[in-house]
Amino acid sequence: MSEPVPDSHETSAPASPEAIIAAQQAEIEELQKRIAELERQLGLNSSNSGKPPSSDGLKKTPARVSSLRERSGKKPGGQPGHPGKTLSRTETPDVTVDHFPSTCKGCSAALSEADANGHTSRQVFDLPEPQPLVVTEHRAHHCRCPACGTQTRAAFPDGVSAPVQYGARITAFVLYLLHYQLLPEKRLAALMADLFGVALVTATIAGMSRSCAARVRDFATTVRDCVAAAPVKHLDETGFRIGGKTQWLHIASTALLTFYRISQKRGSLPENLTGIIVHDHWKPYYTLNGVLHALCNAHHLRELKALIEIEKEDWARKMQQMLRRACHAANLARERGVALSPRLIALFEARYDAILAAGLAFHEAQPTLISAVAKAHRRGRQPRRVGHNLLLRLSTRKPDVLRFLSDRTVPFTNNLAEQDGRMMKLRQKISGGFRSDDGAADFAVIRSVLSTARKQGWNLLQTLTADPARLRAALRLA
Repeated sequence: MSEPVPDSHETSAPASPEAIIAAQQAEIEELQKRIAELERQLGLNSSNSGKPPSSDGLKKTPARVSSLRERSGKKPGGQPGHPGKTLSRTETPDVTVDHFPSTCKGCSAALSEADANGHTSRQVFDLPEPQPLVVTEHRAHHCRCPACGTQTRAAFPDGVSAPVQYGARITAFVLYLLHYQLLPEKRLAALMADLFGVALVTATIAGMSRSCAARVRDFATTVRDCVAAAPVKHLDETGFRIGGKTQWLHIASTALLTFYRISQKRGSLPENLTGIIVHDHWKPYYTLNGVLHALCNAHHLRELKALIEIEKEDWARKMQQMLRRACHAANLARERGVALSPRLIALFEARYDAILAAGLAFHEAQPTLISAVAKAHRRGRQPRRVGHNLLLRLSTRKPDVLRFLSDRTVPFTNNLAEQDGRMMKLRQKISGGFRSDDGAADFAVIRSVLSTARKQGWNLLQTLTADPARLRAALRLA
């Protein structure tokens, strides 16, 4: 017969008061650090982190409306020398309306047109009344050959392929409003009906978009290849809702070119890149071969601002001040068309190194983020503070952070790519994404053409009706 198993409470020795106190102290330390981390996260907003402005909420707190830009001391509005744009008189008005006084304001005698001896004019610029559609009927006549009797029909012009269809100008106008002004399809159909009496359904609008994307796809491919070969290009990526799932919109752009592409994977990197790529330190970009890197310092300034406001780290204030001064010096040199002197670059680099050394010494002297009890049971790399991680990045990627000093073609920020992506996110907010991969791909192609056309200074409506071969020939790369 087996002996009874003793109760566990009887076999284990009770914990000593010292052990209980030590365990409670360790737990208190962990909770305090957790509270500090949560308070740090609550202090983050779009001005001191990578969070989007939409996450700030509707309350206009000082942090919500603050900017990384320093005051310039200039008054708001146009500066001296700015050409400005204002409504100007025209010497060839379309309509002239004459007004004559009926009675004299002195003696009340009757006046007529024959008494006129001068005039004062004022001009009113306005839109014409909406006109009915202009319908052009194409007739392809049949002719019978008198020699052999064969019946031959004339060919219709290119693009005239259906018994009844909308013309190129209506299609261009619809695509401009849909893909550039980002009107939803139903509101676009209502606008066309109200202003022009054109009754469109969403299927017709989708068909216009599909046909245009197929026609200009080769031009968009040319833009992609030109961006890849550019000496300096900007890269970014953002989530895109397609078919109820999150996919990725990748952006590659220069000052004169923009290319968008849709991918199911965020890590689908562009190919055949050369030169310098400007980005926001997304690590997969560092797997690209044959390129140099330049990091977006606007991201660094926001991270430094959070460390200044929330963590109260003095090295971050000094680094922020140093980067702003370096940016100002580089901008002045760029405006003058000269490079920064090697001596000035060396001074900035020495200051950069000194701030990094002070910051690293500060963080290395701080206690660890986890207690000794938790550290004994933890595997892998020990967690570091946010400021410590930023310091290590600024240290290991120093050439990429300061590349704008030695190469005046490299900007201080990656704002160009972020601006090119901003309207794409707005399209998602307005319409909630795309239903199909094909619709999203068509949008990316047409938007690549429209964004590039805007940078090139082309008329967008004329671009949508132009021959893609002519657009390729007119493309400016620098």
